[in-house]
Amino acid sequence: MNKRCAAMAATALALALSLVACSGSEDDTDSTGSTASGRTVSHIHGLGLDPADQRLYVATHEGVYTPDAEGEPELVGTSRDDFMGFTVSGAKTFYASGHPSSGGNKGLIKSTDAGKTWKSLSLSGESDFHALDFAHGTVYGYDSTNGRVRTSKDGVSWKDGARVAAVDIAVSPQEPGLVLATTADGVARSADGGSTFAKGTKPVMAFLSWAAKDALYGIDTSGRIHRSSDGGSTWKKAATVPGGRPQALTAVDAEHILAATQTGVYESRDGGNAFTKRLAVESSDAH
Repeated sequence: MNKRCAAMAATALALALSLVACSGSEDDTDSTGSTASGRTVSHIHGLGLDPADQRLYVATHEGVYTPDAEGEPELVGTSRDDFMGFTVSGAKTFYASGHPSSGGNKGLIKSTDAGKTWKSLSLSGESDFHALDFAHGTVYGYDSTNGRVRTSKDGVSWKDGARVAAVDIAVSPQEPGLVLATTADGVARSADGGSTFAKGTKPVMAFLSWAAKDALYGIDTSGRIHRSSDGGSTWKKAATVPGGRPQALTAVDAEHILAATQTGVYESRDGGNAFTKRLAVESSDAH
């Protein structure tokens, strides 16, 4: 798999999953859309709110950003690395993956100071997790280097699961063994922690996020939000997020959603029925 474009699937899930975010570690151009002052971002790969202070964090192709006092994107720490998989696991505690600016794969990394600094936990130079979730004291990851779902209790030792052509994964907040994955056929289900997956069923989603038992959210390739109250068996459509093609989705709780598209990071506090812009994004078609 070409690592530059291993993630070209969300915009082309209808055309066989071309991920929405490609790492370009060998490309020296500033493809985040950042200006000289670093005030704009694009190529978003992950979103989260720190439960310590409810601050928004945005993982991008060149660093992790947070809105400053004026609502403008401010680089967190000093790293301009490509942050791919990204998830908030607790107060000031984040997991991520991706690529160093010098090239290669990060494996799994962890921050305990809200993204200011990062520590390598495992698989450095080997794995690039394009999707990460933390639930039930376990890290769940989709390793794009081998197309395999993997799990770890400590972030160091890993259990290999099934190979599946996926873009994103989501774990049930109630059942540790119930894992969903977005595929070209639709949402694929695993009842054994990712060891096996059934064939995906429609609707086709780009990204998933599961914050509460009766609040599983998906966003399709057009940016339309869908909500399921029964773990993905049935879905109800909500609003379409402004900005077109989706780049990331995070459900903070049963009614609170964050979504990134080509034009911004948007927030809903009513279950996806209405959205307001939290952060501007510079639109870019280059991935």
